[in-house]
Amino acid sequence: MFKAGYSVVLLIFSVSVIMGLIANKQTELSSEVSSALSYFTIWGAVIWLTMIEGGQASLVGLAPVKMELYKTSHPIAHKIGEVAYTGDNLDRYLLGRQFMVVGTVFIINMSGAPIEGAELWGLPDIITDIFLGSGLAMILLTCMVGQLNTQVNASHCMLDYIDNFFGYFTFWVAMAIEFSGLLHAAYVVQIIVASLAGKTIESNEPPRTFIQNVFFWARCVMSIAILCFCFAVTFEALFDDKTTMWEGVPPELAVVVFIILMCVVGMLEGMQIAFFAVAKLTEDERGDSAFAKKTCNLIFTDEGTNLPGFMIGRQLCVVSCMFFVARVASVKLEDGEENIFGVNDSLQELFNTGLLGAHIVTIVGSISWQLVASAFPLSFLSNPLTYFLLRLCLFLESTGVCAGAWVLAAIHKKIASYNRDEFYIGTAEERAKTHLKDDGERLHVGVGHLVKLPGFLENAPPDLVDLLRTDPIVAMYVNRYMDDIESVSVNSDITNAS
Repeated sequence: MFKAGYSVVLLIFSVSVIMGLIANKQTELSSEVSSALSYFTIWGAVIWLTMIEGGQASLVGLAPVKMELYKTSHPIAHKIGEVAYTGDNLDRYLLGRQFMVVGTVFIINMSGAPIEGAELWGLPDIITDIFLGSGLAMILLTCMVGQLNTQVNASHCMLDYIDNFFGYFTFWVAMAIEFSGLLHAAYVVQIIVASLAGKTIESNEPPRTFIQNVFFWARCVMSIAILCFCFAVTFEALFDDKTTMWEGVPPELAVVVFIILMCVVGMLEGMQIAFFAVAKLTEDERGDSAFAKKTCNLIFTDEGTNLPGFMIGRQLCVVSCMFFVARVASVKLEDGEENIFGVNDSLQELFNTGLLGAHIVTIVGSISWQLVASAFPLSFLSNPLTYFLLRLCLFLESTGVCAGAWVLAAIHKKIASYNRDEFYIGTAEERAKTHLKDDGERLHVGVGHLVKLPGFLENAPPDLVDLLRTDPIVAMYVNRYMDDIESVSVNSDITNAS
């Protein structure tokens, strides 16, 4: 209760500070355009982020459930499912969604992050440095309001959460991003990683025809070209000191910081997949690496409670790194400075949004690392940095700085009148007794897939099973509907996470 209380106080203060900065035109967007646009953009982005995050939890969690069960009660959710669960569309959605998350965080940064030297209400320097200089206010707003609180509700109330036109629109935006080919460079990485691992990527679709292959590889080439152009613009801006990087930082150091931050984001994105992949292995099967053993011992000890702790701390770390990357990679020209590569003003304005940096982070700093971790989990965990980041995430979670997300989730659930999924479709055991038994074949995990679901529940120890079925954060990544496994099904009498 104490953690939740002080976390809510920090959140209220953080939101107040950010709103005050915008009102005083001390953020990038408010200073260059208007405070009104900045207010609209930041809250629009945060609200959309809630659906982006909650939509993933809902669509992945509902995948094994027969859609006939909720065709009448939740027609929009059923309409989304008809497309999402056809062929490999769920993988396509997850790919497009990843760019939406990164892009939205960059937009929030552009709208609410303080400009250089920003001051507010005569606050002491130490408060200004902590909440404004370090970006803590932006991190708390994004994590608690935009991500964690929605994940708590969406992991248990998937049908109610996704059954609206906002969710329908968000789903199709993600699908359109994937279809555009912007992220098809990730498929090249996927193919390379699977080849190196000597494994085949599972698919629910027949082999592509000649025309489909031409269209696919044309988009791959286009995506690689766009990615290279994004790198060229970003590095040109970094070396010419034309970004929103803090004053006084040498260009060479800015480049190093950019690369390091992307690697840290990649490690954090890949760690969750690697942890779930090795959980089914015995201690002997986890190899001889000292760091791999130390990491596994830490994450799976204390009755498994370190796993959800890591997931919460990881969310904080990822968002923090993304805000820093956004600051490092966002282009900003001073008055009179020449446009990068001499492009016209319209294209330069696109550079200034930071979306080029978001594109780089999505493919190189996020998706690629997840694909590598899915293919080589043990090698991934043998890295000493993995153990260090695990310790850092667990420490951040132990502070309770994001505990206010559960308070927000309780308020949100009450206002929206959400019901648990079992209220509409029964428990997994009840469905298993009918012809509408769950089917986990829609979900593909392992090499080349971004679905973060553990494939080890059959052999999981009882205490870990109990944790996985009750923890709201981990529940998003768990196949809660595995056939004929009564012990891991979500029971209707589980205490509400709020």
